[in-house]
Amino acid sequence: MAQLEHFTTSVGTVAARMRALDATLPERDGVAVFNRVYLAVTEEVERRLDDGQFADRRAATALDVRFAERYLAAVEAVADDRRPPACWRPLFQLRRHPGVRPLQFALAGINAHVGHDLALAVVDTCRTLDCEPTDLEDEFDRVGDLLVSLEERIREDLMPGPDLLQIADPLTHLLGSWSLERARDATWTAARALWALRRFGEVAEEFTERLDTAVGFAGRMLLTPLAD
Repeated sequence: MAQLEHFTTSVGTVAARMRALDATLPERDGVAVFNRVYLAVTEEVERRLDDGQFADRRAATALDVRFAERYLAAVEAVADDRRPPACWRPLFQLRRHPGVRPLQFALAGINAHVGHDLALAVVDTCRTLDCEPTDLEDEFDRVGDLLVSLEERIREDLMPGPDLLQIADPLTHLLGSWSLERARDATWTAARALWALRRFGEVAEEFTERLDTAVGFAGRMLLTPLAD
């Protein structure tokens, strides 16, 4: 795999940006909820990189950083009064809604980031390292497995307790309609399709726009207010 030497951004650098963002946000802000979850994922990736658990450290680093940069770019867009990608708009629009629960915010962010950003990050990484998506499949799977394991913990930690039983049933029903594993599989297919379409600019742009819109629709459903 060819590797371009100008890529030097570290996983620790993007993690530091997430920590800085966390320090500026109210605890119950929906973006803050997702940011804490994503920071935990990023720190775990950094730990596993340091432990040598990725066969191709450079590829794993590039993928993780390109992935994180997509989320951070959406945050910056909102801070600058610009429109973020459609997949992120529901989270930013409903981030302070009192009827949306923390678990919904967390999973809506994961939906936007995995369903849309990860596919584009694979393409970004292939361009950075001058490789094919198949060269990144092991790293993609390892990051995906980590996300799945953390999603299970997130659901346990953020599911309402006994004092909120009146919303537990609709929340369980709503969140049961979305699966990270299915989203990850669809993302891999989308990434390969985008790479195959890279020389067909108009078609690739339309495909990306449709992907963005579809993921945004799913995110809006995940953020359905369940209580006032």
